[in-house]
Amino acid sequence: MCFLPQCFTISTSEVGIIERWGKYDRLAKAGCHVVCPPMDLLVGTLSFRVQELNVRVESKTLDNVFLTATVSVQYCILAEKVTEAFYELTNPSQQITAHVYDVMRSQLPTLELDAVFEAKEDLALAVKNALANVMSNYGYSIIQALITDLDPDEKVKAAMNEINSSKRLKFAVAERAEGEKILEVKRAEAEANAKYLSGVGVAKQRKAIVDGLRTSIVNFHDSVEGSSTKDVMDLLLLTQYFDMIRDVGSAGHCKTTFVPTSRTLGDDVRNSLLQANG
Repeated sequence: MCFLPQCFTISTSEVGIIERWGKYDRLAKAGCHVVCPPMDLLVGTLSFRVQELNVRVESKTLDNVFLTATVSVQYCILAEKVTEAFYELTNPSQQITAHVYDVMRSQLPTLELDAVFEAKEDLALAVKNALANVMSNYGYSIIQALITDLDPDEKVKAAMNEINSSKRLKFAVAERAEGEKILEVKRAEAEANAKYLSGVGVAKQRKAIVDGLRTSIVNFHDSVEGSSTKDVMDLLLLTQYFDMIRDVGSAGHCKTTFVPTSRTLGDDVRNSLLQANG
């Protein structure tokens, strides 16, 4: 029986495994190759490209909350350990998945839910170191391990959102109360300043009235011979009385004015006017 040589090609970033009579013989690098079956056979190829494996792990945390973590493992074959990668592992993906489960299910139960999100980088590093120590013996290099998703139960997420919302609402209420307090303080300060300025204004007004009356009395006494200060005060009092009568008569809500009268003259008229003004 005659066997014809067979040609095959190996693509770039790949390597072929050639066996002779069932025993490993050599590697076939990228390019064209010839084998003579059944003596030499191409039993398989491996790729040097970076591969990615996504592993979903479900576990519980220290506070008994179940969550699902997605771990993305990026790995490739070591060029110097191609034979180990081909002959020692039947299913490298299954091997990597088992180690990811082991690491994550030993780390997550030691952390509370909030701490898991904060320790994501530490968890990824733990997965990478554990895989690197094991898979390097089988000819695989672990380039990176990333935790791409942490997904608690929907009810847990709703509760976490409610807690966060309550905290923010409490903070908003405190800030609003503080703002109202500042407004009340400023309003009280403004009212105190307004009352102070009003008092100053009234005091100045009364001082001006007193100064004006004093000046009028002095001027009238000096210009009218024989007049006394009492005559001037009576005249001013009479003038104010008539001004009051005019204002009362022009006001729509005033109907009647009672003026005490006396048949005597002199001080009785003055006293009557004082009583009426009072």
